[in-house]
Amino acid sequence: MTLTTDVIVIGLGAAGAAVACRLAKRGARVIALDRHQPPHDHGSSHGESRITRQAIGEGDIYVPLALRAHRLWRELEVETGATLMESVGALVIGGIDDGAAHTGKRDFVRNTIAAARRFDIPHELLTPAETMRRHQALTLRGDETVYFEPGGGLLHAERCVAAQIDIATRHGAAIRAGETALAVESEGAGVRVVTDRAVYSAGQVVVAAGPWTATLLGGDWAGRLSTFRQVMHWFPADDPTLFSPERFPVFIWMHGAAPEDWFYGFPHLPGSAGVKIADEKFDALLAGPNDQTQLIEAGAAESIWRRHIRGRIAGISGRPGRSAACLYAMAPDSRFLIGRQPGRERVIVVSACSGHGFKHSSAIGDLVAELAADGRTPSDLAPFALDLV
Repeated sequence: MTLTTDVIVIGLGAAGAAVACRLAKRGARVIALDRHQPPHDHGSSHGESRITRQAIGEGDIYVPLALRAHRLWRELEVETGATLMESVGALVIGGIDDGAAHTGKRDFVRNTIAAARRFDIPHELLTPAETMRRHQALTLRGDETVYFEPGGGLLHAERCVAAQIDIATRHGAAIRAGETALAVESEGAGVRVVTDRAVYSAGQVVVAAGPWTATLLGGDWAGRLSTFRQVMHWFPADDPTLFSPERFPVFIWMHGAAPEDWFYGFPHLPGSAGVKIADEKFDALLAGPNDQTQLIEAGAAESIWRRHIRGRIAGISGRPGRSAACLYAMAPDSRFLIGRQPGRERVIVVSACSGHGFKHSSAIGDLVAELAADGRTPSDLAPFALDLV
């Protein structure tokens, strides 16, 4: 028996949950599938927290998404009663003339400052001395440029996913957790989705499957997306109050000439295992999302301690209280891929990942719902169209 609906959403991570939420609120009949039980720790949308900021050093094309997303996160908090976003402030530390491709982009600090000025985003430029007076655990060399955005902060990752699934359900979406999509097929004026449990028919399908997108869509998608595993660590603090959200912001810190000479971190959240700190590595391409995705290499925490933390952040233990892995599905130039699939106009692909998509996901869901409902590509999504790749 084939079940029929308006839109099928495949994947209920940050982007898919946002799409399902916004479509359901528009009155669309939605069936949303996920092979696991979201929010879960098998993909890209877990690990307690994600940094959010409004001036985006990765490029001006992301700033409208960030600004819209911040408004939508606050609206979701009102709707659900959950605390989703904490504006603890965000530091970006580095050299103003930074030729290294930190975070995949050159001149990240300069680009961040320029974006803040162009879009009138409140911010401060701090001296290293002022930064260390405000945040006693930080030790800077003295020659850094420091950008501070008071409206930046963190998103509670699992809560954000759960809140949007909750809203989608309230508005009639059918959530099919633990069900794996096997194929997406064109069918007359619509699409057919085959899973390990059923067959569904719809006018449109939104594929927001993260690292599973390439496997599901086939064709040349294997060449468009690469999967990498990233590891996060929580380091216990000697005095957690120094790292509390009231006293310690999120940060992105570029400290050397090599592309890998940067790391990022968070305050010590109540009930957390410590101060969450991570970097990014792209030296181990995974064959696919099921290729040892949860594996954490021996010595990973010691490596990040020696390379990044030691001499820069005081008062945290060198032994992590917890470590966790997540997946990055990376697109060319770390760009998002969002839009109708060329040649298959009933298939909308949302690959809003590449390691910096979570903070934008509520806005992406809103815009993709508009695309599905109205048929026109919203201007803020135009830079990410698939035919531009």
